[in-house]
Amino acid sequence: MKYSILLLFLFLALNLNGQNYQPDWESLDKRPVPQWFEDSKFGIFIHWGVYSVPSWGPTGDSIGVYDKYAEWYWRKMDQPGKVQKYFKEFHLKTYGPDFKYQDFAPMFKAELFDPEQWAELFKESGAKYIVLTSKHHEGFTLWPSAQSWNWNSVDIGPHRDLCGDLTTAVKKQGLHMGFYYSLYEWYNPIYRSDLNSYVDNHMIPQMIDLVIRYTPDILWTDGEWDKPSKEWKSEAFLTWLYNESPVKENIVVNDRWGSETRSKHGGIYTTEYGLIGDKEGIDSSIPHPWEECRGIGTSFGYNRNENLNDYSTPEQLIKLLVSTVSAGGNLLLDIGPDADGTIPVIMQQRLLDIGKWLKINGEAIYGTRAFIMSKKDEAINPETNKTIFFTQKNKDVYVICLDWPKSDIILKGLKPINKTKVQLLGTNISVAVKKAGGNLVITPPVLTPDDNQLAYVFKINSLNF
Repeated sequence: MKYSILLLFLFLALNLNGQNYQPDWESLDKRPVPQWFEDSKFGIFIHWGVYSVPSWGPTGDSIGVYDKYAEWYWRKMDQPGKVQKYFKEFHLKTYGPDFKYQDFAPMFKAELFDPEQWAELFKESGAKYIVLTSKHHEGFTLWPSAQSWNWNSVDIGPHRDLCGDLTTAVKKQGLHMGFYYSLYEWYNPIYRSDLNSYVDNHMIPQMIDLVIRYTPDILWTDGEWDKPSKEWKSEAFLTWLYNESPVKENIVVNDRWGSETRSKHGGIYTTEYGLIGDKEGIDSSIPHPWEECRGIGTSFGYNRNENLNDYSTPEQLIKLLVSTVSAGGNLLLDIGPDADGTIPVIMQQRLLDIGKWLKINGEAIYGTRAFIMSKKDEAINPETNKTIFFTQKNKDVYVICLDWPKSDIILKGLKPINKTKVQLLGTNISVAVKKAGGNLVITPPVLTPDDNQLAYVFKINSLNF
């Protein structure tokens, strides 16, 4: 039976479970994003596939953000443009003119892949959810998809259900597991010749299979820009996902469901290296759950051509996390494993650095919301929104300083009460706090070398605002 027929039967049962989202954006956009997502704040993206074998892309300031992506290796060799020559020259020099991209697939062996080890690292990093690329734009799936015969990780290469193995390990650690899924495929002949058949008999069946087989908490789609959502039949699929699927209560989706949907329809809004396409990212004043995704380096897939200066430092990553969360967003930080299944040591180190900071300061991140002061009271310190950020949880406010303050922190508009106290997370040092001219003033204490952190958090208890 075709999955399109299966969907029809499922849609006929829309009212059986009390959910009744209709297959149109007006109805679907009313579904709230599950609270677990907004509370989680930090997740790990994983780009891993056949492209992890050549693992190469150009670097340098003269190369555009999206042109550095090593996972686009196959397409960039053929796509006319200024970066085509870099990919083509590298490929010809390294593999020769007769070596096709498909020839990389048997070399993608994942022979050192240890899902338990990965999951333990993710837990130690402080991440609360994981998003694995189940299928990128090349069409190769990391699970035994019936629609991708001999172009999946069980039929060729690792001969292993990578999605399944990692899902088991991640859930065992108590983390949320999800999947990235590309709606389109660069070179799939059915996609190129008969979109309707591709959607009904390839794309939708694959997404249903992922959902039923692994019960993920996230379905993170991409490649939507090629067609409007009506042609992808996104509204129909999401109606099934929200009303009838086994993950209908907890599933989180993004906004990449059609060429017109980003920051308008779907679930969470998404930015990528701070951008939506070539435009600046989301207006953080919009009260809608959102997420920034980017790599530790300049590529999502592993890029052997990157050097140390292409990777973000621990300090830069903490700033990225803090600035994103203080603006109301989540951070989905990407790693690109090697084709052999190992995570590059520098990426492991960066994740552990973040985890070490979160073990001390996580309460200023997890479960918080953006703390927005009224415009008349917004003047705090000159460093605000550069080196000082704020989050809020109930009646507590967290002042996160990327640099140790050189002077008093004056918080205008905050009204202390008799019970108001300030503590520096991770220390037992007493912090002086006073009310001066209607403002709350924090006097930073003297630190010892043992108190040094990548960023410092002052927790203000019991405020009126």
